[in-house]
Amino acid sequence: MAIHHGPDGPDPMNAAAIDDAAHALLLSFDIAREQVTPRLSGPQLNALLVVERSEGINLGGLAAEMSMLLSSASRLCDRLVASGMVERVPGRADRREIALYLTPASRGLLGELRLIRRRALAGVLEKMSPAGRAALLRGLTEFAAAADDSAGSASAQSA
Repeated sequence: MAIHHGPDGPDPMNAAAIDDAAHALLLSFDIAREQVTPRLSGPQLNALLVVERSEGINLGGLAAEMSMLLSSASRLCDRLVASGMVERVPGRADRREIALYLTPASRGLLGELRLIRRRALAGVLEKMSPAGRAALLRGLTEFAAAADDSAGSASAQSA
C-alpha cells in the first residue's frame, strides 16, 4: 500500500488508502443486501439490525440508536410492522411502552443476508495469502473495537 501524502506531508494513518480499499468490502455488502432485501431500504435494514442486537428495545431506544427523531423511528417501525418484519409487544415493566422484536421472517432474511455476504467474502478471501487474511482480520477486529470505544464515548457525552 502506498503512503498517501496530505497537505502537511505523509498521512501516517493512510485514511484515503483505507477508504479506497474499503470500497470493495462495502460494495460486496451492498450487493448481498440488494440480493436479499430489495424491498427494504437501508434504514429499514439498519433498524432490523438494531432490534436484533437489542431485542425488546422500545421506540425511543431505536430512535437513539439510529440517531433519528422519535416520529421518524415510529414511521419506520410502522413500515416494518406492516411488512411483517417487526412485531410490537407491550413492555413487561410498563404495559404502555412498546417493545420491538424480530419476526421469524426477518430472522430468516438476516440469516440469508449473512450467508450470501459470507460466501462473497470467502470467494475474495481465498484469493488472498494466509498472512494477508490474518492481517485483515486483526486490523478489522482492532478497528471494530476502536469504533465501539468511539461510539461509547460519544453516547456517554450526549447522555
